Order: sequence, then C-alpha cells, then structure tokens
Amino acid sequence: MSNHDILHQTGTRIIELDIEGMTCASCVARVERKLGKLDGVEASVNLPLESAHVTVPDNVTDQQIVDTVNATGYKAWIRESRPSPSTAPSADHTHGRETDMLGALESSTEGSAGDGGAVEHDHSNSAPGHDHSDGAGVMRQRASKGGTTEHAEHGAGGGGAAEHDRSNSAPEHDHSAHEDHMHHGPASRQLRPRLIAAAILTVPVFAISMIPALQFPHWGWVAALLALPVVTWAAWPFHRAAAINARHFASTMDTLVSIGVLAAYLYSAWQLFANPMMTEHPGMESTGGMGGGLYFEVAAVVTTFLLLGRYLEANAKAKAGDALKALLNLGAKDATVLRDGVEHKIPAEQLVAGDIFVVRPGEKIATDGLVTSGSSAVDASLVTGESVPVEVGPGSQVTGATINTSGRLLVRATRVGSETTLAQMGRLVSQAQTGKAPIARLADRISAVFVPVVLVIALVTFVVWLALSGDLNASFTAAVAVLVIACPCALGLATPVGLLTGTGRGAQLGILIKGPQVLEDTRTVDAILLDKTGTVTSGKLAVGHTLALNGHSPADVLSLAGAVEAASEHPIAHAIAAAAKSAMPDAGPLLAVKDFSSAPGGGVRGMVALNGAGNGTERTVVAGRTGWLELNGIFPDDAQRRALATEEAGGATAIWVAVDGEPAGIVSLRDTVKAGSAAAIAKLKELGIRPLLLTGDNAAVAAQVATAVGISPEDVFAGVLPEGKVDAVRMLQSQGSTVAMAGDGVNDAAALAQADLGIAMGSGTDVAIEASDLTVMGSDLGQLVQAIELSRKTLATIKTNLFWAFFYNAIGIPVAALGLLNPMIAGAAMAASSVLVVANSLRLRSFAK
Repeated sequence: MSNHDILHQTGTRIIELDIEGMTCASCVARVERKLGKLDGVEASVNLPLESAHVTVPDNVTDQQIVDTVNATGYKAWIRESRPSPSTAPSADHTHGRETDMLGALESSTEGSAGDGGAVEHDHSNSAPGHDHSDGAGVMRQRASKGGTTEHAEHGAGGGGAAEHDRSNSAPEHDHSAHEDHMHHGPASRQLRPRLIAAAILTVPVFAISMIPALQFPHWGWVAALLALPVVTWAAWPFHRAAAINARHFASTMDTLVSIGVLAAYLYSAWQLFANPMMTEHPGMESTGGMGGGLYFEVAAVVTTFLLLGRYLEANAKAKAGDALKALLNLGAKDATVLRDGVEHKIPAEQLVAGDIFVVRPGEKIATDGLVTSGSSAVDASLVTGESVPVEVGPGSQVTGATINTSGRLLVRATRVGSETTLAQMGRLVSQAQTGKAPIARLADRISAVFVPVVLVIALVTFVVWLALSGDLNASFTAAVAVLVIACPCALGLATPVGLLTGTGRGAQLGILIKGPQVLEDTRTVDAILLDKTGTVTSGKLAVGHTLALNGHSPADVLSLAGAVEAASEHPIAHAIAAAAKSAMPDAGPLLAVKDFSSAPGGGVRGMVALNGAGNGTERTVVAGRTGWLELNGIFPDDAQRRALATEEAGGATAIWVAVDGEPAGIVSLRDTVKAGSAAAIAKLKELGIRPLLLTGDNAAVAAQVATAVGISPEDVFAGVLPEGKVDAVRMLQSQGSTVAMAGDGVNDAAALAQADLGIAMGSGTDVAIEASDLTVMGSDLGQLVQAIELSRKTLATIKTNLFWAFFYNAIGIPVAALGLLNPMIAGAAMAASSVLVVANSLRLRSFAK
C-alpha cells in the first residue's frame, strides 16, 4: 500500500476533532470506548495533540459525535474538513492545510482542564497500549477497534466520503468557546500563579503551626486565614477535577487530594470555631474536648507540593507538539518561480504542482520535485540521513527542505503543501505519538485502587464508631484521621521529587530525561536501534587513505588533489582539501591553482604549480568521477577500474585523481566511526540490550561500520528511509521487543516518537530532540549508556519512594480506623513519610559518571 492510499468503509466519512480536557491514557480509552459504542463509529484518539480521527457512518451526525465526547466530561470541536489527497492543492489550499496543522499543534499546548486543572481519570480503566504489530504502512493511522485504517492527516476521501451529505451534519458549531480557551495559554502558565501563591502562603502557615517560638495569641485564626486561599483558589484544579470525575462515578488521586485537603481544613476550622480560645496562649493548643488539633498546615503543604508536581507535568505536556512544529518550519520560506523566462520570488506555500522553480547553490529546495535542468550535489542528510551528498541531474527526484550545495537547478514541483515528504514526516511523528503505548504513571495506577478503598474505609470508620459509641465527635475524629493519614503527600512527592533529583543529576551529566514514563521504558528496553550517521559515526566525510597509481606517491596525489579541490564548493572537495592541508609540512598553504573549472556532480580541473620546482613546472590535475575523467580524455584501464570498485565495495566514496592525462591515484573518503562507540555498544550488551544498526547508507557502508563497533551482521538495516526506520521499530515491537531508538536527525524524528524509548543525541536537530523521550547533550554513545543507567536508577528510587509512601499508609490507616491515632499524629506521620521520600531521592545526587 502506498503512502497515499486511504481505506474507507463504504458509506463512511472521516471527521477530525479537537478535544479539550484529556490528560491520561484512561481519557483516551474513555473517549474511544464511548465513541465506539455508536453503531459503525471507529475513533483513534491522539493524546499529545488532543485530537481524534473518527470514521463515521452516514447515519450518524457530526453533532452526535461531539455530544458523545462532551457527555464523557470533555469538550470537542469539529475541525475543518480536509479534501482528499488525490486532489492537487491550490496555493490557498496548501496554505490552509499548513495553517490548520499548526493550529492543531498550538491547541495541543493549551491547558487541559479549564482553570489549569488537569482532569485526572481513573487509570484502572486504561486500555492496553496501542498495538504495534498490525504491520500497517507507515502512513496509515491505526483505527482503535477495527480493521479500518486511515491516513494520519487527510480528511475524507473515497466512497463519496469527501462530499458527505451535509444535511446529516449538525449546524456549524460555535467556536467562540474554543477560541476563548485557545487564548488562555498553556496549563503550566495557568498553574504557575496558583503554585506561587500557595508557596508564599504555605511558608508562614507551616512556620506558625510547627514552630512554637513563632506562635502568638490567636495564631490559629491567622493560620486559617492564610490557608483559606490555598485550599480554595490554589487547590481549585483538584476540586474541579474531583467534581467532574464524581459526575462520572470515577475517583482518582484528585478525589483523595480534594477530600483530604478540605477535610483537614474544615476539621481545623470546626475545632477553632468550637473553641475560639484554643490558641489564645502562644505554644498552646486546646484539644477542645475532641482529642484533635489544628491542621491548616497539612492542607496547605499538601496543596503546594501537589501543585508543584502538576506544574512540572504540564510543562512537559506543553512541548508535545514542538517536534511537529519544528518539522513544518524546516521547509523553505520562499521559492523563485520561473514564468515566461522571468524569475519571480514568491512564498514557498504558494507553489503549485507543475511550477518550475530555481534553486541556487546554498539554497533549500522549496518542495518535492523533478530536476529539469542543471546538475548539482544535494545535501539530503536533513531528510535521509545520508552522509554523502546525492548527485542530481535532469530527471532526478529531489526532496523539499534539502540543500543544494553546488550547481544551479531548475526543478518542476511535483508535490506541494501537505503532500511533500516533509509534511508526511510530520504526520509520521503525530502518528507514532498516537500509536505509542502510553505508560500510566505509577502513582495513578496504584491510586485507581487506593483512592476508593481509602474513601470506603473512612466512611466505614465513621459509621462503625458512631454505631458503637454514639459519639459524633469521636466518630468524625477517627474518620478524619483516616483521611489525613492517607492524604497522599508522600505519594505525590514520590515521583516528582525522585524525578527532579534524578533529572537534576542528569543535567549535570548532560542527560535530559523528559518524564517518569521514560524511566519505566528504560527498565524494560531489550533492543536499541542506533542510527549510523551522527550517532555511531561522526556524520562527516574524511579521507580514509590514498591509493597511488603509475609511479606517483600517495602524498603527491593528495597534495595535487587538495590543491585543485580547494577551489570547489562541493562537500567532498572540502574534505579532500582539508586532508591535503593537514598533511602539508608546517601547515603550509596548498599549491597554487589557475585555469580552474568544474562540472557539478562530475569533478574539477585545474593547472597546479609545483612549489620549489624553480622552472615554473605545472601539472594538469583532473579529479572526480569516472565520467568526468572520460570527458577530459582520460580512460583508466581495467585494473585501475577494479581498484576503484574495490574501494567502493568496502563502503568508501572513491574519487579519481589524474595528472597530465593519466590516472595518478584514488582518494577514498569515509564517514568516521566515533571514538567510544565500540565500547558503548559492548556495555549495552552487558545491560541486556541488543544493539541494531539503522542507516540510509548502502549495505557495504553499514556492514563496515557494524564490524568496527561490534554489531552482528544480522542486526543491520541498510538503505533505510525515514518510513523504513519507523517500520523497523514496529517490526521489532511486533516481535515482542521493547525498543529504544537513538538518532540525531530530522529523518529520525518519526522513529524516535514511534519507539518505546526515543533517545536523541544532543549534536542533532531540535526536531530529533523534541521527538525523543531522553536526550544526551553530547555525541558520545557512552553517554547514552550512562543515560540508561541513570534512568533505571531513578526509576528504582521512585519505586522505593512509592513503597515507603504506601507502607506508612498500610500501617497508619488501620490504626487510625481503630481510633488509636490522633489526627495530629497522623499529620506527623505523613510529614515523616514525606521526609523519608525526599531523603531517599537525594541519594541520586551521588550518581557517578
């Protein structure tokens, strides 16, 4: 199936939704499940982009789809319909498509729950991760429940779907609410003032409550007043989320946080109002006859710490669409169109299929097309990862966003706008994010059971105490003690504090870890795909060796070749000139050249003056491909041709050097293997991770590099384009492997997003870094190994934190339920568990290089 095939069920159409309020895997599962209950409807929901692609039969209206999503507790809007890709887009259409995609990406960074509150949902309902084993082509979108697969970007098409009956559709939806939401800003921006206000107010509340020396007459009323904005306005995201979930009969961490915070505050306020004199004297606190005290600091501290965790989470989510935005921005901004022999500069987005445009040396190619005139070398590493520029001439296909390095080209546009290779790569990244198995946070998974159990225990405690003792105060005190001891301060700290400490230490070591799910991925990874260029190798051509012919010495051949190549702008010429200059005694200048000429894609020619000859001796030097030599009347014999073929078979780029009309030597260039790559790959094997090599270069180059670093021949994927890299990841996933992918280029972005763990080398592009889960700022594979080790260590620390956070609950809750635990002691126990969690996390600061 080709990249543009779109499969539809008969009598269906495709609509695209923007969905507000999804925050976790269970949100995705809930929306897909609810939509799937409509007859004939299939939905694939993308959490990072907050969107859904829905296959809808003609007997279901658009409004029914929107209403179904809204009924689940989220808000949905229908995005503008998109025409079939088979239709050649006009300039306006192209611009609209690109703007629409960018608009969708912008919406992915907005707040998810109105007032900054991420609406958490019950993770016990989370569906398993998306299936990676369906073998679908890279440009197809997996439908959630059935066999229908859809193109990730295109709208309805085929089967009459593109022009579906609008009489079935609801009236145009009012977008004002959506637009209002779009201007509120990212969730992190909305959470920031709440966090700052909570932190400022919590410090004095905590100090007054916990340090007797700071207490003054009636300090309890001051603490109550300071804590009130914290437990109401600052904690509003938790209260709002708890209320929304309660409407749908679900309970989450937000439920427990909301009830615990309110219970601690209201209980303390009740105590204060019941006995206004209880804090009349500094350092003293009356029990009020209930065996209780004031716990305003408990409510404030819990709110502040959990807001900090939510703020860090929102920051990570806000970057979900950056990779796609960066991909779209890589394209050329302008194009020089040739019309009636006159050049006109226009925005690249206005190009239409069939336009002839000019590409000068050093310019980006504006869009995918066919060369009609001119020859050049095109640096396609941005898209293909190839380390050697591709020679192009009339009839050659070229890709938009690649760079023309030498000659002037005339190109006829064949694909524009959303149909270009660059746009397809953007869709691949989006698709991989949808298909990537989301790993629910550990605390959420546990809280799915923990929260309702605690609520039931608190209720049962109240009822039993009331039935047995008839004492309302004692019953309430015991129930509140259960909620306070269970209030998940340590649980809320377990992941963010461990993550902060681990990522802080990682930053010192040049390792960036993007979130807790990354840590869980590193634990289970058993295979890693290493992109060759820029990851295992340097990605830069260097002269490997020089083979001398016909009595010349290698030094003379390199010197003569470097002199004539220095006048060329070709990347291969630069490498040869650099090698020749470094070989010059005392770093002297290269030999002088006159009468220089070159042919793009062919080679160079010039008269080189020999230094020190004293008689004005000059040599005619020709360097380049075989065809260039023959054009200059130089014909290598069979033995010499075999020598060149041998060099190329060994993975080298081989260049002829001829002097005075006869072949004088062959200069071989290679992409050099990074120092330390072999040792790092050996270490990966020790960690139980199978290394595989992935490259767009030919099999000979790939085999040579694999042998040098210790990768088995059967674990080499050569000649792989970006789509093939995604396929390689999927293939391994379908075999049951948990796959990591390490790369540094735009061409790696989709595979990095598709992999269970994407690792970007910091020397690479911003797109690769944003599409990855983990980034190493250096270019050494040894740092990649260190990143995996640190990630695993951090995950182990977080799991230990979670154990202790629940251990004290497991002991404290039964004691509180029996009435043997004063809420004051419960608060102290909660604080002690938090200190233990923080102290355990700080051990990560000693993680060594």
